[in-house]
Amino acid sequence: MSITNEAELQGMQAAGEAVALTLKAMREHARPGMSTGELDEFGNAVLAAFGAKSAPKLTYGFPGWTCISVNNEIAHGIPSLKRILQEGDLVNVDVSAELNGFWADNGGSFVLGEDIYGHQKLVDASRDILRKAIANIRDGVKIAEIGGLIEAEAKKRGYRVIENLTGHGIGRSLHEEPHSIANYYDKYNRARFRKNGVVAIETFISTRATWAYENGDGWTLQTKDGSFVAQHEHTIMVTDGAPVLLTEGNEIWS
Repeated sequence: MSITNEAELQGMQAAGEAVALTLKAMREHARPGMSTGELDEFGNAVLAAFGAKSAPKLTYGFPGWTCISVNNEIAHGIPSLKRILQEGDLVNVDVSAELNGFWADNGGSFVLGEDIYGHQKLVDASRDILRKAIANIRDGVKIAEIGGLIEAEAKKRGYRVIENLTGHGIGRSLHEEPHSIANYYDKYNRARFRKNGVVAIETFISTRATWAYENGDGWTLQTKDGSFVAQHEHTIMVTDGAPVLLTEGNEIWS
């Protein structure tokens, strides 16, 4: 989507606020002993209060309102009343939704309770790398260059990136052009970010693995080697200068 007028900007800001504040509320509500199914229902109630509808359910018939992935799961984790969160778990919550014809997406990984397994360093790396990547996005910048920056920053910290999960365009639907905003330098991708374009930028920073595999349930993506992955995501509008953070309210950088 390219924002062409004030009404479209306001529509994207409202959708961005809905998913951002839902993500923030879910992160603050999560606690050891709670099921991912309970956390998901809580998130849906927050979205509904904004008048927003779950994007994965609308678009794909996903069996949950939000995606909640735990430990070695990377993305698209199915919420379940049987999956009980534990102290020190690495939890990822991804919230995307539609509101009045506009779509926004955001996500964030966090350590639940005390960091007894040492995941916080990975979480911090993912957050910091996303911040640096977004700070370098502006009109005319090659998408591949941002992917190269993400990969280089991960390597500096002793990590790798997941290569088959990417950011994407968004706005009038959940996934739009550009469809591949990779976490590595893709020499075949010659596309550039364009002013007023709306994109969801996300990091997938891994302790070892570079590929996500479907685990057999039809949805959940995870590593095969036991690696852990942290993800953070903002929906932004590209400008001539600093991008506009449409999901700033999630406070994933706080």
